Amino acid sequence: MARRWTNDLTLSDVTPKQAYLNRRQLIGAAGAMSLIGGAAAAATDETLEPNTFEEITSYNNFYEFGTGKTDPADHAHQLTIAPWSIRIDGLVDTPGDYAADDIIAQMDIEERIYRLRCVEAWSMVIPWQGFELADLLALAGPKPEARFVEFQTLLRPEEMPGQKFPILDWPYIEGLRIDEAMHPLTIMATGIYDEPMPKQNGAPMRLVVPWKYGFKSIKSIVRITLTDTQPRTTWNKAAAAEYGFYANVNPNVSHPRWRQDTERRVGGGLFSSRIDTLMFNGYDEVAGLYDGMDLEQNF
Repeated sequence: MARRWTNDLTLSDVTPKQAYLNRRQLIGAAGAMSLIGGAAAAATDETLEPNTFEEITSYNNFYEFGTGKTDPADHAHQLTIAPWSIRIDGLVDTPGDYAADDIIAQMDIEERIYRLRCVEAWSMVIPWQGFELADLLALAGPKPEARFVEFQTLLRPEEMPGQKFPILDWPYIEGLRIDEAMHPLTIMATGIYDEPMPKQNGAPMRLVVPWKYGFKSIKSIVRITLTDTQPRTTWNKAAAAEYGFYANVNPNVSHPRWRQDTERRVGGGLFSSRIDTLMFNGYDEVAGLYDGMDLEQNF
């Protein structure tokens, strides 16, 4: 049974999967309107409605399967996810390969209903199941000199067709500062809607950092390295002027292709109005991590 973590989003903000499927049968795909959860500034705003299981699993970025939004759902079925292990190494007391099943068996699985904001200026609300990343790192025992955490996605081009092309420098790498990694909002997600993580969404285990743009929440993780050096992350290497290491959601920092002061809620319909983007995606409790930093320079 999942242990519920409380925030401004609740189960009432999320469409039950079966209710959504039943409704689809009645009104048809063309007329289905998704529901999206409330924002931090208006948690009870009834004009916002929650996202559906279908939207979450059929519209996302996972370039290892292709650059289109539906490519992950179209191709991820061929990914083998069992057995699965995560290597934890670097500046830790107990490096090694940790089996995913053993990790999950030791963790308190919680429900976290989080907003997701993509750098492409679309957003969702997703009911994740998972555990705090800090609890996983504790298994390996971070050394005091560890300042950063580097994450690596699976490299398996025979099952991940996008990796056959030089779209990015594979394998996909992301990173956090150690205090960001240890923050209680940062989780390793193992499922959505009380079901195991779908392959197209990062099975069997992915990172979720809700106050950062979605590309920071790396999927299908196979390696975690603690280091005293800031990692060279994939999108930062590809276009450093566009994708900073921190990638905090910040409506005051523009992107060459997407405005960041507003966002489009996925499922809101073709003519739905955009909504304001909130600093840190509405998760103001992380602001103290960046005291004294210029978040327009350290974007």
